[in-house]
Amino acid sequence: MSAAPTPPELGPKIAGWAERYVRFMDDAVKVPGTRVGVGVDPIVGMIIPGAGDALTGAGSIALLLLALKEGVPTVVIAKMVLNILVDTLLGFVPVGGDIFDLFFRSNRRNLALIEAHRGGKKPRARDYVVVAVGIFLAVLSVVLPFLIVYGLGAGALYALWRLVSG
Repeated sequence: MSAAPTPPELGPKIAGWAERYVRFMDDAVKVPGTRVGVGVDPIVGMIIPGAGDALTGAGSIALLLLALKEGVPTVVIAKMVLNILVDTLLGFVPVGGDIFDLFFRSNRRNLALIEAHRGGKKPRARDYVVVAVGIFLAVLSVVLPFLIVYGLGAGALYALWRLVSG
């Protein structure tokens, strides 16, 4: 009698740092009595405007580079970039952007895309172009909230100074 065939290996689990990062950003604190988790992104974003978006943007860059390394197809990387774009645009909305982050979880979505579509293909030039666009959007999500929030603050202080000084 021959031994049962062993199932084919699916390959090593995705990078452990990526799963830990996504869990931290999206599900760090479980709501008691539910399966729902609240991540650091919306919590920090409510306390320090723009900081949650900055953390998410940095992670988005790392996940895009992981997608290249894992051989994710270009069309899937483009979908990851679209997730980053949606998170970036809606993340700019004060308070509403942080509430949106509770539900959208762009990095969780992007990690799931990497896990579902990694294939080990060698990245091509268009993959790098799509990832570059995604990195640009992720950097924008890091920089713009600070420029807007602190730029408005500086503008308000200047206007107050002009009002007081005549």
